[in-house]
Amino acid sequence: MTLPLLDRAEDADRYEVVSGGFDEHLFTAAAIGEHDRVLDIGCGYGRTTLLAARRAVSGRVVGNDVVGPMLVQARAFAAAEGVANVTFETGDAQRHPFPTDAFDVAISRFGVMFFADPVAAFRNIGRALRPGGRLAFVTVGPPQRNDLPTVLAAAMGEPPAATGVLSLADPGHIDDVLNRAGYRDISVTDVETTIPLGRDAESAAAFALQWGAFRDYFDRADAAVVESARVALTAAARPFLTDDGVRLRSTAWLVHATRP
Repeated sequence: MTLPLLDRAEDADRYEVVSGGFDEHLFTAAAIGEHDRVLDIGCGYGRTTLLAARRAVSGRVVGNDVVGPMLVQARAFAAAEGVANVTFETGDAQRHPFPTDAFDVAISRFGVMFFADPVAAFRNIGRALRPGGRLAFVTVGPPQRNDLPTVLAAAMGEPPAATGVLSLADPGHIDDVLNRAGYRDISVTDVETTIPLGRDAESAAAFALQWGAFRDYFDRADAAVVESARVALTAAARPFLTDDGVRLRSTAWLVHATRP
């Protein structure tokens, strides 16, 4: 299913609710300067790409993602907001032919967990960095310190630990992957934020049903399946209800490294 542009914009807003709380951590670690050339890996709808472009005001930013339709919306956001020093490229960062030594900084916000071969992917990203270039990214932290998987599992089951969203949930594995990919000065720090999922359990369930891959799945499901998931998600969200609405703890690994 290809989402209309308005629906993509709404989906982008949902991604921001879930992920945007880590932006300050990411950009502090990246330390983007006004003349920097920045590569944003797995940029999705381009929100972090545009934030980087506003920091690298005399530089340039390239957003890369394997999902072309998301980049259509990213380009629309850039045009609407008048951000001119950005371009977007479709491709798998594991094998995309980035120019060599072309970037000062590479960043990613939850966009590096899905590589078939993470060592090869980070090595390819490293080739795109100049010597001394910086890598900064956030990736999903330990599942026992993240409430969102608990809620989502009520409808879809537990995600496999070694692949997909949890593929870099082990800090020792992150360190090993980056060492093998040729990086140095590797640091892995845990950072935490709160996800405002909805004003009550029912609205939190509605949000989850319309979020990302869940939306793709449930838009194709029959009404009984959707209703069963809604009931399960509502029940799963209820323990996280506070006076301020449903609030979920979200923990990530903030990673920084340099290319020698």
